[in-house]
Amino acid sequence: MSRAELAHFRIGDSYGGNQDWFPTFMMRIGGCGAETACDSSVYFSLHRGLTGIAPNNAAELTKEDYVRFAYEMKPYLSPRPSGIDRLELYMDGYAQYLHDRGETRLTMTPLHGTAPYEAARDAVVRQIDQGYPIPTLVLNHRNRQLRNYVWHWFLLNGYDASADAFLVKAVTYGSFEWLDLKKLWDTGHERRGGFVLYHVD
Repeated sequence: MSRAELAHFRIGDSYGGNQDWFPTFMMRIGGCGAETACDSSVYFSLHRGLTGIAPNNAAELTKEDYVRFAYEMKPYLSPRPSGIDRLELYMDGYAQYLHDRGETRLTMTPLHGTAPYEAARDAVVRQIDQGYPIPTLVLNHRNRQLRNYVWHWFLLNGYDASADAFLVKAVTYGSFEWLDLKKLWDTGHERRGGFVLYHVD
């Protein structure tokens, strides 16, 4: 167990999609769930053969293509006043999208943020090693250095266990950052988010 990263797609200089591209205010501030599902769909189309869940030109998306795709996803993971603030809301919405696209092979289970850190670390290793990006929800967080991830959905698509800390590669807003998973997982609040764990049959 040392280091692993999944392939990801680029749109110009952007590492995946970016919710700042969305033309409406509510999607710019609350479209992170839809963006996470869109990035997941493109990944599974390009790398796991689930081609029916992303645009036909998934390998050559433009910014405009991605925005259109995000607004196709919006009815399933629509911004709302309290946000998509539970793992089950994301899972239910994305599952309905998959169902409507005739895709039954991709399933999801939750790992709630109340689980021990060791369970989260082991899940990251297992999922990434098996080729699955990890939708991640952070609600409140006591660490001000992580304020950009508060009340936010994003993907993890890599880990690095070669250093003193166990680092994860967090993908959001068209970029990525390596974060200490233990600090990310320990929010300091009773109400927590967690991981959505994908599986392809």
